Amino acid sequence: MRRRASLILLAFAVFFTALAPLMRWYAFPRLAKIPPSQYQAVVMEAKDATLLDYATMRPKKADKVSIVQTLKGNVEEAEKVRERTGRDVVVWDTLSYVADEDGKMVSRIPERYIFDAHTQDPVNAPGEHVDGDPVRREGIEYKWPFLTEKRDYEYFDFQTRTSAPIHYKGTRTFRGLEVYYFEQTIPWTKVKVPKKLPMGATPEIVKQAGMERWYSTKRMFWVDPTTGAPVNGEELHKEEMRWTGNPDKEPLTAFAGHVKMRPDFLADTVEMVSAQRQLVLLLTTYLPWGFLGLGAGALTLSLVLEARGRRPDEPGPAPEPAPEPAHV
Repeated sequence: MRRRASLILLAFAVFFTALAPLMRWYAFPRLAKIPPSQYQAVVMEAKDATLLDYATMRPKKADKVSIVQTLKGNVEEAEKVRERTGRDVVVWDTLSYVADEDGKMVSRIPERYIFDAHTQDPVNAPGEHVDGDPVRREGIEYKWPFLTEKRDYEYFDFQTRTSAPIHYKGTRTFRGLEVYYFEQTIPWTKVKVPKKLPMGATPEIVKQAGMERWYSTKRMFWVDPTTGAPVNGEELHKEEMRWTGNPDKEPLTAFAGHVKMRPDFLADTVEMVSAQRQLVLLLTTYLPWGFLGLGAGALTLSLVLEARGRRPDEPGPAPEPAPEPAHV
């Protein structure tokens, strides 16, 4: 019986030991993915900001500027891209909507972002755009890969329609989570005018007025390395309307402010990321190490039983001597 039990435990030891690396290196890359129907909305604010008043064409102070960013998974379009490319993709239709303190629109820029559901690598496919203009993304946007590394990444800037390095600046603690801090600085760059502006203004009208739009920003992200999801984001954002062909003429500030995530959305984001983090850790840490521990335990018990089965039988008690016959 000991011999049979030892062999069964040895089989379990081999099974669990083999399952541990399979869970981490085979199952995790295939099971961990962004859901195709994800929806998320985040509100960011810039207090004591500067905005361009399109009625007077002069900059004005604003107590608060709100930037509403919505992200919606387009399941139907993802299926079409999957059929064409053979890849498991996610299609995000996003919108950055800027409003002044009275809730009136300052600008709105829609995007379509197509990427690999498992690796977050961009998948260049028809329909990818920024504000209706076709683009070809390189690098990440909005989200880092699962198990983010301590290194620089290429990050797509939708204002310039180009990618640039976003630099890893160290590990920090944010609201109880250990996160990686990244920074990207976009120098002053001439960019396209949004197609939706206040008071019916259009890129053509801005061009006819002899002006062009320039933009610069410093963006900061605090990223949970397990899920690759930012738990906080900020920007030092600047936009100017400059006079075409007249660099010496003073430009008009279109928008300037320190953009921060609104506290209530910040708390919700941290809570959501913390929950998602446990699911990723289950596949990358808890189950692999648990299976490895079970394998080691089963192997140890198997060896103990095998050793006991091979031990020679202990000698029993000595037989009592037979009684001698009585002599008469």
